[in-house]
Amino acid sequence: MLQNEPSGRGDTMVGLLSEPRRRRILEWIQEEGAARVRDLAAAFQVSEATIRQDLERLETEGMITREHGGAFLNPIAPQVGGMTLHHQENMDKKAKIGALAASLVKDNETIILDAGTTTTEVAMRLTTRKNLTVITNALNIGIVLGSVPGFALHMPGGQFKAPTLSLSGDKCVEYFRSIFAGKLFLATAGVSLETGLTYPSFADLELKEAMIKAASHVYLVADSSKINKPSFTRLSSLEVVHSFITDDGISDADAKAFEDRGIELLIAK
Repeated sequence: MLQNEPSGRGDTMVGLLSEPRRRRILEWIQEEGAARVRDLAAAFQVSEATIRQDLERLETEGMITREHGGAFLNPIAPQVGGMTLHHQENMDKKAKIGALAASLVKDNETIILDAGTTTTEVAMRLTTRKNLTVITNALNIGIVLGSVPGFALHMPGGQFKAPTLSLSGDKCVEYFRSIFAGKLFLATAGVSLETGLTYPSFADLELKEAMIKAASHVYLVADSSKINKPSFTRLSSLEVVHSFITDDGISDADAKAFEDRGIELLIAK
């Protein structure tokens, strides 16, 4: 299932123009919080000197701060202190998606919530349920739901990722490989019929694959701006998705195409 290849291309990132490459480098750092020059050079298949030039440009634009051997996103500390996520665009659409997704969760169920702004909107609307068992790698979701009376909240161990307020790494992957839940609400950076599910970096691909395998029903939650907008790395085809919850910004053609693939389409209005 897991396919570590750049999205939107069947081969490699060779030949990617400097501006699109810098945009995807920034998306990578926004996802991970930091990146090493050697890792970026290997992923984008360009020289380390080229990556350093890209990072210098992004630093000049105020997006990142360079350090020896790599760069990190700024600012991180205020975001983490306020328990806010980096991607705050289209929040009106994400709120509607969150409300529709939450309506599908019944009392006494066991669910997995992926990290992300849209899944956080789902979590915020679950506090009136009874006796939920919630499994999540997102610290902010854990805070929202962990104090709800009657809820059982479970979280894995792992490495903390500041931009997504989440836990990641091998320990996190192994945890999700050992559990089972009825429903997974899965986030994504991009979704399309051609490339499937895509993400900004390689780091969480195994984790998301483990989440998918741990659930009997996978709900993809993503606003319509992510449709046909591939990110850097490809997780899998759309065969792993049972239902897609999005907003009414989806085109009629795309809606029909997803449904023709056997995916239940739920539109939040």
